Amino acid sequence: MTVSGPVTHLTLAEMRELLGKRAFSAKELTQAHLEAMESQRALNAFTCETADKALAMAEAADARLAKGEARPLDGLPVAIKDLYCTEGVETTAGSNILKGFVPTYESSVTAKLWQAGAVMTGKLNMDEFAMGSANMNSAFGPVANPWQRKGDNRDLVPGGSSGGAAAAVAARMAPASLGTDTGGSIRQPASFCGIVGMKPSYGRCSRWGIVAFASSLDQAGPFTRTVRDSAIVLGVMAGFDPKDSTSVDLPVPDYEAALHKNVKGLTVGVAKEYRMPGVAGEVERLWKRGMTWLEEQGAHIREISLPHSQHALPTYYILAPAEASSNLARYDGVRFGARAAAEDLTGLYEATRGQGFGAEVKRRILIGTYVLSAGYYDAYYNKARRIRSLIARDFARAFEQVDVILTPTAPTAAFAQGEKMDDPVAMYLNDIFTVPASLAGLPAMSVPAGLTDRGLPLGLQIIGKAFDEETVFRVGHALETAAHFTHRPQRISG
Repeated sequence: MTVSGPVTHLTLAEMRELLGKRAFSAKELTQAHLEAMESQRALNAFTCETADKALAMAEAADARLAKGEARPLDGLPVAIKDLYCTEGVETTAGSNILKGFVPTYESSVTAKLWQAGAVMTGKLNMDEFAMGSANMNSAFGPVANPWQRKGDNRDLVPGGSSGGAAAAVAARMAPASLGTDTGGSIRQPASFCGIVGMKPSYGRCSRWGIVAFASSLDQAGPFTRTVRDSAIVLGVMAGFDPKDSTSVDLPVPDYEAALHKNVKGLTVGVAKEYRMPGVAGEVERLWKRGMTWLEEQGAHIREISLPHSQHALPTYYILAPAEASSNLARYDGVRFGARAAAEDLTGLYEATRGQGFGAEVKRRILIGTYVLSAGYYDAYYNKARRIRSLIARDFARAFEQVDVILTPTAPTAAFAQGEKMDDPVAMYLNDIFTVPASLAGLPAMSVPAGLTDRGLPLGLQIIGKAFDEETVFRVGHALETAAHFTHRPQRISG
């Protein structure tokens, strides 16, 4: 393999191969990505660039490569959502209330990446405390999608909450990035930005050192431009962590090896309840095309029923805010982060939280506090917990008949910044296809599969059985091969 064109346009797997052949150095590769980041600051994808740290890590990788002691990700640039605590590097969760917070420890997942030789290029912009579907709720301002509609130069949203992580990979500022997914915050931005987004099973990757939104839902996962790259990164990220009580002690398969298996003989489920009003016609057509692609490769399509999925969104928007209201109680101006001036302790709490939290975070804290209050706990929170169990049971029954489930990732393509912003419910509906798998703790991946008539990417989602990421990767790779999605965003470096 030889390099033709900018090295930033190579896939992670190609970079790994060429670094091994010493076609270029890790420092040269890192410098190229730092230059791409600088040239595309208008997208506002990064909250913090760590150039000096990146170059030092790249030099260390070059020394190992020269000795023939290569690690799995040696010299490969990776950018990190600003929800992961990174030792010595400011971590804000996109919020004013955490500006100035510099952790003295490293999250378990990012520590695994650095131990594997990856190079940290910076922290990525996000919806405040991961609350949003458009990356319009950040204290650092909105992130712009590198894609644009034909005949329309308005900035589009990249999806959320991991919008900066998705935009950075799509715009070739990083070959891979880390996001988090609570109700769709990896998969929906991946669809909007035309890249691959993988949410592993709940418990597959450690949550230790990740700023919590909703503890029973949050899960770490990678953004990449190919399914193979996703398998490479997840293979390093995943694994048991005794510091996380929700981490599951299971062996991590060789996800990259799973891509060599075809889909012949697999049964792919299609839920009849996912055919619903409000889904763009282009999305429906792509979904049918995805079924055809898999059938042509030897898979069987079977209609299934997920009867309680219609209740997934309201269930999620009771449970997630309830957990958020509890998790965010720790931000009080006393222990870390911002502190407002006040005459007494109560005033300190009120002023710090009033000034530090943005509107969407306040909205969700209020919803969460309300549903947990004595008069409404049973009517809302406990009922939502029971419905969540029914949703999980629906999936378990479906997986007695099928190996994976195929759905659209999002009901529409990316929309313009400012659209839907005055209607929180319309914003929440962006997660209609992603939330059910989150509530059930299942692995799910978004794969770019086509364009709208106006030239915007659309993704298809594969949902798998718990801890069966291997089959998700197999089917994702089959879809990727059939779709042959080689389109690039208009706003791109190089």
